[in-house]
Amino acid sequence: MQVKAFLGRTLDHARFPYVYLDATYLHGRLGRNMQVVSRAVVVAIGINALGYREVLGIAVGDSEAEGFWRQFLGSLKERGLTGTRLVISDAHLGLTAAIRRMFQGSSWQRCRVHFLRNLLSHVPKAGQDMVAAAM
Repeated sequence: MQVKAFLGRTLDHARFPYVYLDATYLHGRLGRNMQVVSRAVVVAIGINALGYREVLGIAVGDSEAEGFWRQFLGSLKERGLTGTRLVISDAHLGLTAAIRRMFQGSSWQRCRVHFLRNLLSHVPKAGQDMVAAAM
């Protein structure tokens, strides 16, 4: 009951100029047969004008398709999310399309951590060690 209240609370108590969006996949049992399936768990974290972070929302869906992200972002806006100037996320096609549609007028920035992971996936292992040592 507390989780439901938390996820349904209004977000009009502050403006969140910066919003981070990400997803991970978790396995869980679903359906009458309790079959183990992989589900997308998405999260939005807002940074308010004072620099404090706050979890804005979490949702579970079948995939990171644009429609699911749009529904999730729409629910945040319905709950009062305003003032977003910059959205930070990975470059997943469904997510970036949803951001363009749902946060018109806001800027988008690719998450540096995701960018670095993508970059390192194309570098031989020896090169990855050198990059890690330089950081």
